[in-house]
Amino acid sequence: MSEVSVRPDGAIEVADGDQVLVYTPYAVTAPDGTTVAHESRGGTMAAVWACAVGEAFVEVSHLGHGPEGGELVMVATRPGHAPEVALGALVTDEIPATVPESWPAAVDLAIGLIVRDTLDSGTKDEIEDFHQRLLGVWFGHG
Repeated sequence: MSEVSVRPDGAIEVADGDQVLVYTPYAVTAPDGTTVAHESRGGTMAAVWACAVGEAFVEVSHLGHGPEGGELVMVATRPGHAPEVALGALVTDEIPATVPESWPAAVDLAIGLIVRDTLDSGTKDEIEDFHQRLLGVWFGHG
């Protein structure tokens, strides 16, 4: 049976028996030990990568550059569970005075992935509020 958990270091682990995937905001370590990262961070992934971890199906996406560029989003789907979403560095505590053009669009796309909560960035309502603050900065009202 697969399990999804947040480790003490903040990384998210999807495990099933001896298969383990580790998600961090900029890189994922696949069960076979390979590292998946966006091409802007030296990896080979342009938009999406997926794999099975036992009965869990894991999708890792780059929805657009956030505050630093190359941020990854993960969705883990397991039988009998709502999709579990991690937004990593796409959501921050502080919003800078200017934001990259793709950041608000990336967060908007991520909102569509969330059922109720995320594993690492709060509730869907909190992410929607964050998105509105981002748009405020983008349009010069922040």
